[in-house]
Amino acid sequence: MSGMTSKLTVVYGIPNCDTVKKARAWLTAKGVDYQFHDFKKQGVPEPQLDLWLQQLGWEKLVNRKGTAWRGLDAAAQASVVDAASAKRIILLTSSIVKRPVVSWPTGGITVGFDLGTWEQRI
Repeated sequence: MSGMTSKLTVVYGIPNCDTVKKARAWLTAKGVDYQFHDFKKQGVPEPQLDLWLQQLGWEKLVNRKGTAWRGLDAAAQASVVDAASAKRIILLTSSIVKRPVVSWPTGGITVGFDLGTWEQRI
């Protein structure tokens, strides 16, 4: 995947996440061809993570409301203060990424499942 310029939508997430399931079902129902990147099996791709942090910002990418975040100790949570510290914790605990992260063929990146935004993307 890395190094390729793809015209394919890529959905990054974990398969058992309800939001990822809804997003994938929606794409399938709309006839959108996409590739799924499983964080649990394939990890978070570091080159893409750098791009996401740059384009989206660490505050939008880190899900501070989820169970993975709440499972971190207070010191680990307090250590996430910028893109570099967010990157370190994301690479260790991929489940704290707000999902899904989607790389669209147009070059745009979104995080989460927002129907209005997605309708405009396809």
